[in-house]
Amino acid sequence: MAAAMASAAERAVLEEEFKWLLQEEVHGVLRQLQDILKEASHRFALPVGGTEGPVKQENFILDTSSADQVKGVLMLQGDALCQADINLKMPRNNQLLHFTFREDKQWKLQQLMDAVMLQLTRARNRLTTPATLTLPEIASSGLTKMFTPALPSDILVNVYINLNKLCLTVYQLHALQPNSTKNFRPTGGSILHNPGAMFECGSQRYEVSHVHKVECVVPWLNDALVFFTVSLQLSQQLKDKISVFSSYWNYRPY
Repeated sequence: MAAAMASAAERAVLEEEFKWLLQEEVHGVLRQLQDILKEASHRFALPVGGTEGPVKQENFILDTSSADQVKGVLMLQGDALCQADINLKMPRNNQLLHFTFREDKQWKLQQLMDAVMLQLTRARNRLTTPATLTLPEIASSGLTKMFTPALPSDILVNVYINLNKLCLTVYQLHALQPNSTKNFRPTGGSILHNPGAMFECGSQRYEVSHVHKVECVVPWLNDALVFFTVSLQLSQQLKDKISVFSSYWNYRPY
């Protein structure tokens, strides 16, 4: 009898604690998450009206590669890469090529913005794990059509985010002749393709001859990564607490 009364009292206490968790802590954590995500979104969002002026343009100088083949500046305005100024020195003849974005083109930070408020894990992963693309996907992407003058057919360019860095990769290609004796093996998806990678675009087969990767640090991307990490930790802590009560309710001693 005493044991039964003790069990009933214990259950009543747990029910009160669970009620407090649902009424107080859950709402408190959700308010924290809302504030954190709102602060994270401010790192990307452009002004939507009112008295706010346009978001200032930030210029980031790309670090030079070991061979000093690629130099340039990337210009961010809010969540858009609004301009790119790139100099490329061709190794075969030391010719210097210069490219910029067309005035009617911008590159949005698509790796993150679609997921910011909807899926924390997916949004964080977009920062920490860049998408893998095949060379034909890079060749057919809108980015290749954004430069003026137009990129030569033997050059591909890709831009992606990795943690707090904005990365630019330039691929120089070698067209394979139809009578080439080289064993053609198409390359699959990758974040970075190495020299020797092969692919087919249209009726022409290519091989990557040179790869140049340069990058610049964007400080507020690191802020966003911290916000997402803290949000995930808060969510996990709340889930763990609820799981403790769930396991108790599901336990029925016989």
